Amino acid sequence: MRLFHVSEEENIQIFEPRIPSRNDLDKNVGLVWAIDEARLPNFLTPRDCPRVTYHIGKDTSEIDKKKFFTSFTVSHTLIIESKWLDKMKNTTLYLYEFNVDDFILQDDVAGYYVATTTQIPIAKYQLKDLFSELVKRNVEIRITDNLWDIAKEVKASTLNWSLCRMGYAQPY
Repeated sequence: MRLFHVSEEENIQIFEPRIPSRNDLDKNVGLVWAIDEARLPNFLTPRDCPRVTYHIGKDTSEIDKKKFFTSFTVSHTLIIESKWLDKMKNTTLYLYEFNVDDFILQDDVAGYYVATTTQIPIAKYQLKDLFSELVKRNVEIRITDNLWDIAKEVKASTLNWSLCRMGYAQPY
């Protein structure tokens, strides 16, 4: 297994635990967040880019596979709004890889791992062409004018899904 932090910042030397803003997590324990390699495509966009992502999980129905994927050779989809196309083309991301020893699984569907101790990356990778990075990872990419309809459908499906930065999405 490999774990990463994705950022537009190119020179992060150390990751200090931060108190989470989510209300469902303990506000007394600082965390360093990482994402596993399988869910990495969910984060290969500019930070504030609203997106709907989904992938096939163990409970995904055959009907949903046929409905939500255009090819049987892919199992992951990322959908962004058309207004983010230029930003997506012109953003460079940095992947900071961590030693996995201090991390524990926080959310299996999302692929989130957390550590309560300071982390120093063991490697850094620069990604200049985000669309190529997604294609290389066999991700189906879709571009639409509005995310809300597909978000509603995906939430009602048997897929594993993530809605990211929807506060920046076009109004419904």
